[in-house]
Amino acid sequence: MTFFCLQHVRNATKNPTFQALKHTCQACPSKMKCCPNADARKIPREEHEDARQVARDIAKTKQYAISMRLRKKVEMLFAHLKRILGLGRLRLRGPCGANDEFLLAATAQNLRKLAKIFPAPQQTRKA
Repeated sequence: MTFFCLQHVRNATKNPTFQALKHTCQACPSKMKCCPNADARKIPREEHEDARQVARDIAKTKQYAISMRLRKKVEMLFAHLKRILGLGRLRLRGPCGANDEFLLAATAQNLRKLAKIFPAPQQTRKA
């Protein structure tokens, strides 16, 4: 189907609207399903539709699925930092202070992981 660009004058955003040629639409077997009340099909296109399409294409890749799986783990760690360890706001000033706070929080998280891997030894009771 052949389309030509028709600028929408009434549209405040001035997004382009593509319209099929009337004779092309009339000859199409799907015309009654596609545009029963219009002479030709009009398709509005948003300004950033190209960027959206690139994002949709990236979301279909295998690497994206792997990235989302890894991101889920990282997001959970940051949520734990903010909620449980109280790192929603930094208390020390400057980049060095922020770095120190993050290092302490990361150390605390790593110690928690280590404690799960190596459980504490059981103490024997003397009766």
